[in-house]
Amino acid sequence: MPRIPSDGQLDSTLALLANPYGFIAERCRRLETDLFETRILLGRTICMTGPAAAELFYRNEQLVRKDAMPARIQKTLLGEGGVQGLDGEAHRHRKRMFMSLMTSARIGALRDRMLQLLDARASDWEGMDRVVLYDETREILAKAVCAWAGVPLPPADVARRTRQLTELFQNAGSVGPRHWRARLSRHRLQRWASRMVGQVRDGSLEPQEESALHVIATWRDPDGALLRPAVAAVELLNVLRPTVAVSVFMTSAAHALHEHGDWQHKLREDQGNLEPFVQEVRRFYPFFPAVAAWSTKDFRWRDYHFPQGRRILLDLTGTNSDPRTWDAPGEFRPDRFQHWNGNAFTFIPQGGGSHDTGHRCPGEWIAIELMKAFCDFLVGSITYDLPDQDLSIDLSSLPALPKSRVVLSRIRRRTSLRHDRIEVPAD
Repeated sequence: MPRIPSDGQLDSTLALLANPYGFIAERCRRLETDLFETRILLGRTICMTGPAAAELFYRNEQLVRKDAMPARIQKTLLGEGGVQGLDGEAHRHRKRMFMSLMTSARIGALRDRMLQLLDARASDWEGMDRVVLYDETREILAKAVCAWAGVPLPPADVARRTRQLTELFQNAGSVGPRHWRARLSRHRLQRWASRMVGQVRDGSLEPQEESALHVIATWRDPDGALLRPAVAAVELLNVLRPTVAVSVFMTSAAHALHEHGDWQHKLREDQGNLEPFVQEVRRFYPFFPAVAAWSTKDFRWRDYHFPQGRRILLDLTGTNSDPRTWDAPGEFRPDRFQHWNGNAFTFIPQGGGSHDTGHRCPGEWIAIELMKAFCDFLVGSITYDLPDQDLSIDLSSLPALPKSRVVLSRIRRRTSLRHDRIEVPAD
């Protein structure tokens, strides 16, 4: 029986923090393997990459998510008690709550809300010397998703709540003051969300029944009990935070349109190119590097022994750029998605496996549709310049973004708007 290769380090935490997106894949290439063992935060950890590893990770019921992510991630990005940390029937039941929100009509309503806000904000941009796209899209998405979710967001609170929601994903992997700012934002957002859940339950706040706030506040666990207010708050933030985080993908899309200018014409001429383009953005531009699980019992995979209680890290970035799956993975080629087979384990920017029953993010459809609408807006509704700026991607930070956050200038509206032609696929 072969032994799982080791990277030979006493502890690799600092190496992971210094190179979060390349850490696993680079060591796998050096060791000529799809998995290796190391220590992360002094705990023995098996790191894996590639489609076969992804299939194991998302299909093996002996791998569970509860408490698998480091505490600093749980206390910032994810929160405690939410769907990401559930397994088995409890997870499937909670997942149905989120899936009920993902109808084509509801996704279309969120997209339309975002486009209304983009249209309105574009008028302001015309009078501004420079616009930082990442900052603008974060606020627009915060306002759009709160309105869509039934969450009251007074104008005076927009900047504060946008900043707090951003800190949950932007500082999730940080150390020092940035981490503690994210912890504080999580605490304040939890109180805010819990208070709204309580108001729905006592009748003082009445959002539409199909809204995320109403669905989450009234959802019952398999035992018939309402979610604890703290847990309901986590799940509400699991709707708001990821939607605001789509701003990362949007900023990356704008970067791609600059770097590959021929695609501006292709998108403008044929909306059928929008989905391949945004899928390639999601593949090419890394977002979150890895996900974690625990082994609940001993098992074997490819003759390797996986002991009970071992933490497993699956490499998302490396799997999305695996040369065994993707031809020339280091090149930006949206055409590769024109005839993509939809494999649930080769392309996993927001998790793999089944949306309905597994740990693949149901908000993936929201991300795709919002990105499509945003890209169509950029190429079809406005013109702009990109002044001199540092557009290099900082791969040492989470999430990876252009250092300038993409600055636009000389923004002008086109005479005709096209975004009303975009359709959300039927359920």
